[in-house]
Amino acid sequence: MNLSELAAFLKSRRARIRPADVGLPTGPRRRVPGLRREEVSQLAGLSVDYYTELERGSNVQPSAQTLAALARALRLNGDERDHLFHLADRPLPRAAHGPAAHVQPALLGLLDRLTTTPAQIITDLHETLVQNEPAAALVGRPPAVRGPAASFVHRWFTDPASRALYPSEDHPHHSRAFVADLQAVAARRGRDSEVAKMVSVLRRRSEEFADLWDTRDVALRRSDHKRIVHPSLGVIELDCYCLFSEDGRQRLLWFTAPPGSQGAAQLELLLVIGTQEMATGPDIQLR
Repeated sequence: MNLSELAAFLKSRRARIRPADVGLPTGPRRRVPGLRREEVSQLAGLSVDYYTELERGSNVQPSAQTLAALARALRLNGDERDHLFHLADRPLPRAAHGPAAHVQPALLGLLDRLTTTPAQIITDLHETLVQNEPAAALVGRPPAVRGPAASFVHRWFTDPASRALYPSEDHPHHSRAFVADLQAVAARRGRDSEVAKMVSVLRRRSEEFADLWDTRDVALRRSDHKRIVHPSLGVIELDCYCLFSEDGRQRLLWFTAPPGSQGAAQLELLLVIGTQEMATGPDIQLR
């Protein structure tokens, strides 16, 4: 591990980013050309002390997930992300999914501008990569898990608690949509072992999934009208839209409601309530 070069690289990337580039207020009396250390820490979900030690070249060994979070916070492109992993002597993530996935910069740029709209970026297997604060207030933070359980589709068919996000009468609709979407993803990925393993496991563990999979229905989930159960605001009716990355492996999801509707009023209340009500709420995810 090249600690001094790692520290210098982090400093250089931090210096080039303006607060407005990542959705942060500029504020008065800034003494640094780019982001402050505490701002990078906030964006990456790290403690200020830990990030400070990294920039000082101290003998700390960041994990792959920490490096991925820093790459997102510093808006690194693919080559810069790979360079960061090399300096930290970590193997490059082998796939474009999971907690160490490199989020597409174009999608991150759009997410930064959605400050009052619940939005997040997920993989094509419905693994949450990053979300904004309104999304966290609406549905809670993603669970700190890896492997198949990181996929909301996997949890939907194996963990009944995950279905608390939607009213029970809407569950059949979402089950069909998830399976049809996964059919399209499996075909596009071809002989992908991760998808094949997920399908095999879900066929064994969920009779519902197996029956739906055998229908061969195919449809990428580009938009939907959803009813989301919130612990304080009740059922919120929203329109969900999806923007795909060029390679189709990542998606930006955002929720809106028609002006003057009850859903629009509930979204405004949501921004006031924030994440306070979700701190001890159920583990549910935006999909």
